[in-house]
Parts: sequence; C-alpha cells; structure tokens
Amino acid sequence: MDSILVRGNGPLSGEIPIAGAKNACLTLMPATLLTDEPLTLSNAPRLSDIQTMTQLLASLGAEVAALQDGLVLAMSSHRIDNHTADYDIVRKMRASILVLGPMLARDGHAVVSLPGGCAIGARPVDLHLRALEAMGADLDLRDGYVHARAPGGRLKGAVVDFPFVSVGATENALMAATLAKGTTVLKNAAREPEIVDLAQCLRKMGAQIEGEGTAEITVQGVDRLRGATHPVVADRIELGTYMLVPAITGGEVECLGGRIDLVAAFAEKLDEAGISVTETDRGLKVARKSGRIGAVNVVTQPFPGFPTDLQAQMMALLCTADGVSVLEETIFENRFMHAPELMRMGAKIDVHGGHATVSGVEKLKGARVMATDLRASVSLILAALAAEGETLVSRVYHLDRGYERVEEKLRACGAQIERVKGE
Repeated sequence: MDSILVRGNGPLSGEIPIAGAKNACLTLMPATLLTDEPLTLSNAPRLSDIQTMTQLLASLGAEVAALQDGLVLAMSSHRIDNHTADYDIVRKMRASILVLGPMLARDGHAVVSLPGGCAIGARPVDLHLRALEAMGADLDLRDGYVHARAPGGRLKGAVVDFPFVSVGATENALMAATLAKGTTVLKNAAREPEIVDLAQCLRKMGAQIEGEGTAEITVQGVDRLRGATHPVVADRIELGTYMLVPAITGGEVECLGGRIDLVAAFAEKLDEAGISVTETDRGLKVARKSGRIGAVNVVTQPFPGFPTDLQAQMMALLCTADGVSVLEETIFENRFMHAPELMRMGAKIDVHGGHATVSGVEKLKGARVMATDLRASVSLILAALAAEGETLVSRVYHLDRGYERVEEKLRACGAQIERVKGE
C-alpha cells in the first residue's frame, strides 16, 4: 500500500483549485438511472469512489464515459438490464445504496446489497428504507440484500417525516419521488449543498421540485425524465481542508472556485481562531491574522452547522493552538480514531465518548502514523505540514477516495510532499 511522506518546511503560499464535490457527484451519477436519455456531468472529481460508482452503474447496464481527462462524465441508461447491485461492488462504498431509489422508481424493482465504506461507526440505511416504504415499496431484507418492489410497478407520493436528518436518505427519497405517482413531501430533510445540487440537476431533467435547501422538500411526480447537462458543485470539504493549509503552517492560500456560502459555519470558527477568510473574484483567500492561533470549541452539526467531515482536519489545526479546545462529535460515533495518531506526533488529546479535549502544543513532531479513514488521512497530512521533521502517513488508499491529486496541489504551494509506492 502507498504512503505519503511529508517534510515540514514552514509557511505555505499559493493557489489551490477546488475540485467538484465527491459527495455531490456520487449522488448525481445514479440519477442517470432515472432516464433513458443521456446525462452529462462536468466538473467531476477524479477519485477512486467515482470509479467505483462508474463500475456499479456499468454493472446495471448504464454506459459511462470519462471525457476531458475525467472532468466530464457522459452517462446513458438507455435500458437497465440488471437490477441487482452486487456486494462485491457495493461493499466498497456506502453511496452505492443511492441506486436503490432510482431503479425502484423507474422500473418498479431492485435488489441492492447493504453497503460498506469507512469504519467511522454505524451508518444504517433504515431511513432510506422507511422513506421508500412510505412511498409504497415492499421491502425484504435477506442474505445481506435489500429486495425492493413497487406494487403495480410504480411508487406513490407520500409524506416522509425523517426522525433525524439524513443526507443519503433525503437523496434517495428525492430521486425516487421524481417518478412517483402524486406528491411527495420530505420533512426534516437534509439541507446540504449537495441536496440543492441534486435538486437543480433533477429539475433540468424535468422533475418538479420545490424547497431544496430547506427542511421541507415537495416533489410532484412526473411520468418520465429527460437528459441534461449539469456542473458538479465545488467540494466544500476539500475547500475547508485546503483553507486549513495556511491556517496551520502560516502563509496565504487562495482556494480557486471556493464559495463562502458552502463553508460559512467553518469560516466563522476560523475567524474565531484568528484566521482571515476573504472572498475574491476567483474564490477564497485565507491567511493567519497574526502569530499563534487561538483555541476554539467545535460542535459538529448537519448543514448549515460545522461539518463532521471537517472535524478531523480542525483537530489537527487545534493541536497547535494557544489554549484548550473541545470538539464534540454529534453525527458519527468512533470518529476520533485520528486522535491517537496525532498524539504520536506530540499532540495532547483526551477523548471521552463523543468529546475530545485538545490542549495545544507549540510544535508537533514528525512520526510514522496510519490513516484510519478518509478525513483522518488528510488531517494527518495537515499536521505533518506543520510538524518538525518527517512524517510518513501509511494506508493512504483512504485519501484517494476523497482528494484529487493532493500531493500536486500542496507542492504547488511549496510543500515537501511525495507519494511512496507500496509493494
């Protein structure tokens, strides 16, 4: 397995282009299953998860071509000739469950393996299933697969009241509702930019949707959807991650394509810590206001709150803050697995359940560390950029699932970083 070698070498400055959002693209791609006409996505990120979703869609009969060095995905599901999403593909990525709603909505039946993904705690799909059941689906869970069927071949509009906010369940229900008979109302729906992006794409395809970006989305089902061309929204998690580069090392970085509305709660915390974030005509410019950053407290929340997917990276920053910070993780359990690895670099962190107390130190030291999940991977790289000496981050296959050409982007700002090929 590959590793990443980083030599801390002081402040970093330059420009970093922000890729299209992985989580948005992985949601938009299954939308091709809703129509027999072509769907084209531009600004697609070039990541292993995108390749996995491509493989899954191809196994169902869709045609997917990566054009312009992978930045454009041209897809066509003229027909779905296989309605079973196999475990061997689905186990690699939780977003695979998002093919369930579209297949069920279009053809009235689907068989989808229960998904896999990062080991950051239980992320059940019960809310996905409850939403589809509310829309009339008959579901049978056996042998690790969801067997779904819509009586009469078509889902029916319904009121779906989610007991708690779920991005994936909102996405699956939203796609399914576009072809359901009648009106569907999604209450306590997720408000993330990825949901808004999906709704905008579906509307281009002919869907009748209102309320995306709020807690209540209304969908009037239509008989069929058409093809469309749609640009993937910028990746707010990659944006937040690279905003931390000058925050943790010093220097000044402009994140090209970044938008403040995508990371408003995160930017507020950076401001509180002593980091300046300025909008430009090309994106966001980030720099320390002065000296050592201050300690801040963070509570992860659904959008528009502080993203759980930036918690690990924020912890890396706070390891060198002046004072004591407390991070509370409210979205996923087991999402402090990066803490012991940061402690190997000299960080002072005390974890109790869903809380982590970080006592800032003046300097981290390079060490051999191991990535445990996608966001933990990049948090260790951020810490290594600010550490004395060399840091070797192993098991970076996680990193390739969510960050496009990370070494290239950081080297452009002056980082000493390289990939060490494994056997």
